Amino acid sequence: MKFYISTTGIKKVTISNTGSGKGSSASANRRFSNRACLPAVVLLAIFLPFLFVRIALLVLESATFCPSIAECIGSRVFGGSDLSAKLRDELTRALVEASQGEDGGRIENSPASFNQLVEDMTSNGHDIKAFAFKTKAMLLKMERKVQSARQRESIYWHLASHGVPKSVHCLCLKLAEEYAVNAMARSRLPPPESVSRLVDSSFHHVVLLTDNVLAASVVISSTVQSAANPEKLVFHIVTDKKTYTPMHAWFAINSIESAVVEVKGLHQYDWSQEVNVGVKEMLEIHRLIWGHYYNNLKEENFEFDGEHKMKLEALSPSCLSLMNHLRIYIPELFPDLDKIVFLDDDVVVQRDLSSLWELDLNGKVVGAVVDSWCGSNCCPGRKLKDYLNFSNPLISSNFNYDHCAWLYGMNIFDLKAWRRSNITKAYHRWLKLVKMDKCRGIKFKSFSHRHIWKIKTNPRVMDNESHAKIGCFVFYNTILIKNLNSGLGLWHPGALPPALMAFKGHVHPIDSSWHMSGLGCRAVEVSQERLEVAAVVHFSGPAKPWLEIGFPEVRSLWSSHVNISNKFIRKCSIKG
Repeated sequence: MKFYISTTGIKKVTISNTGSGKGSSASANRRFSNRACLPAVVLLAIFLPFLFVRIALLVLESATFCPSIAECIGSRVFGGSDLSAKLRDELTRALVEASQGEDGGRIENSPASFNQLVEDMTSNGHDIKAFAFKTKAMLLKMERKVQSARQRESIYWHLASHGVPKSVHCLCLKLAEEYAVNAMARSRLPPPESVSRLVDSSFHHVVLLTDNVLAASVVISSTVQSAANPEKLVFHIVTDKKTYTPMHAWFAINSIESAVVEVKGLHQYDWSQEVNVGVKEMLEIHRLIWGHYYNNLKEENFEFDGEHKMKLEALSPSCLSLMNHLRIYIPELFPDLDKIVFLDDDVVVQRDLSSLWELDLNGKVVGAVVDSWCGSNCCPGRKLKDYLNFSNPLISSNFNYDHCAWLYGMNIFDLKAWRRSNITKAYHRWLKLVKMDKCRGIKFKSFSHRHIWKIKTNPRVMDNESHAKIGCFVFYNTILIKNLNSGLGLWHPGALPPALMAFKGHVHPIDSSWHMSGLGCRAVEVSQERLEVAAVVHFSGPAKPWLEIGFPEVRSLWSSHVNISNKFIRKCSIKG
């Protein structure tokens, strides 16, 4: 035997036996052939199961989509892309046909869940077309349920924002009782030694129009705590007759030593006949607009979207609140003042406001936030299109659809410029466009343009009544039909829309850091840094901080100024 090893490495080994014969060589060849078959057997053992599974799948698919099993298996043993494409195309056609088809009674009889859909398809052996229609019906049914739930949520939210919490009502009752039995609660506000400050222009005058005792206490408390010189502050609170006693009692008992607080009821004002008539007329017109808006909303198919949410907000009772509408009469409420800062009762002051009184308004009437901190493409509040009806040419020709509406709730007013500009008269001119008082009770069905011509051409019948009828008929046809029946009239209900119109050209923009609004709206997303920088945060929107629907993320900004140590606050279980 000879044994050879290659010198380049163990790559080749040769074994030879010089003494062996041909029989040994044949035996070795047979051994080497058996070893060569082993890899082939292993490969077949691995490949055959996959081949079996593939054929089984083709047989199952062919039972549904092929005319015969032989045709499918014969042409598709090694390729399934054609069958997948056919399945996709057929499913696409079925879905398109379902989307274009009539729903009929399918929605009511559709499966209520995915499991019911699977059970229905497997038990009844439906084809792809039936599957598409049933899936569409099931999705439409679910969409309607979601839509209905959102609608109910929006309405419940709307109703919850109107309520007066039991604790707030309790506070008013307790304070009214205290006013009756406690002489200190009836003490003069402000004390005699501070009365001269009420008209002194060297002091900083802050005005609140509110019927909410708790809210007023938070506004004044936060303003005093944030002021650099609180002794210069003079607060003027105007409230209605029913709230006067609890409001007076609260600030008489919880006096603020460093500032002056005046509480005055509307019943204590001695206004002229002209002002009284103007206020009454203003409220009647706003009730008319509110009622028209409400009737239109009832006739619509209410859906949950941004537009209808805004419509619900516009129907808030605050839109008919006398205290809100009296803002336009601030110069008449304070005839001896020249410059005031107006604060809404749902704000919290976080920074000293003294520089506002030194602000030059450049001859304008009101200083307000107009431009937004978020850039040129967004507004700090809403746009004019959210308040005014731009389908009316009277609105579209005078205002810009896309302009930002200035923010109401923290404003600096130059009352001298207000009186010179006759803003209040301009406000009433807009209101008179929807006035119907003189036309009530006149029936226009038998009163046409032909009747007008007959009256005009016959002087004998041209009496005062005829003049009134002609005027009302023309007014009815030119104003009411075109404006009131155009959807929402000239503007949405509330005090702000006509104020936006009356103050046009009289607004001086101030820095956006002075006033951040919308903390009572669900859609507002504001960073913590922005909240801390704002001088005044405004809980405008339905979710007021004293309501249960108030947002806990921002409510602490307000509740931290509630005097939880006060005995009336504790008795009424008001939480800070």
